[in-house]
Amino acid sequence: MTRHSLTFGCGSLTLAGTLDTASGSTGLLIVSGGNEIRSGAFGGHAGMAARIAAAGYPVFRFDRRGIGDSEGENRGFRHSDKDISSALDAFRAMAPQVTRVVAFGNCDAASALMLARGAGCDGLVLSNPWTIEQDESGGAEDGAPPPAAIRARYLEKLKNPREIMRLMGGGVDFSKLARGMAQALRPAPPPSSLAREMAAGLSGFAGPVRILLATADRTAQVFEAAWDRSDPRIGRCEGAGHAYVERAHRDWLEAQILASLKA
Repeated sequence: MTRHSLTFGCGSLTLAGTLDTASGSTGLLIVSGGNEIRSGAFGGHAGMAARIAAAGYPVFRFDRRGIGDSEGENRGFRHSDKDISSALDAFRAMAPQVTRVVAFGNCDAASALMLARGAGCDGLVLSNPWTIEQDESGGAEDGAPPPAAIRARYLEKLKNPREIMRLMGGGVDFSKLARGMAQALRPAPPPSSLAREMAAGLSGFAGPVRILLATADRTAQVFEAAWDRSDPRIGRCEGAGHAYVERAHRDWLEAQILASLKA
């Protein structure tokens, strides 16, 4: 495996990419979420790329416009379809043996892939898709977890003997508990317009899809509250946080990606 840093065109702009070489005809395109550079998630994407390439699958990562080493204006994930398709073209040009590309995105990178109907990729691995509407300043409109997430948190506490002892011993703020219970009993909010757009975009994608949810992550909880929980494409990593930083959670994530590459 060799790692190459390179540049490629996106319209009149120059974007930065990194290719981890391998001989396989199926490759992985990693799309970074948020304003992350292509190493992504505390450098985890660079490590992931090396391990996936060592398993025989070439991996391409890139900085979208206005991020990291790439030129242009950062217009956010809703306007990144051209960046993704340009990176895909560059990947295929740099690794001409690749005939099939699976894209992986976490958070709003997953959302971007859904909105773009896969952006020309052959398969998708969508992790913790972002469905929270944003206000004009770019902040989330509603900072409260969905009722289902609050109920799940309380159920977990009820399984913990230490939490039961706290409750019995008066170590719980009952006014706060009452407010939490009231929130837990609220009806689920209707899916956001973003969630509806993402569902419509994904319905226009014909390739295989895996939807991965880290159960301890609020972004995943909000997504699941707006999605069909029985969707057979969903896989859940119990106790994982948003970036899968624990070794067992990271290994689970990479196993899911490798399964999509092998399929």
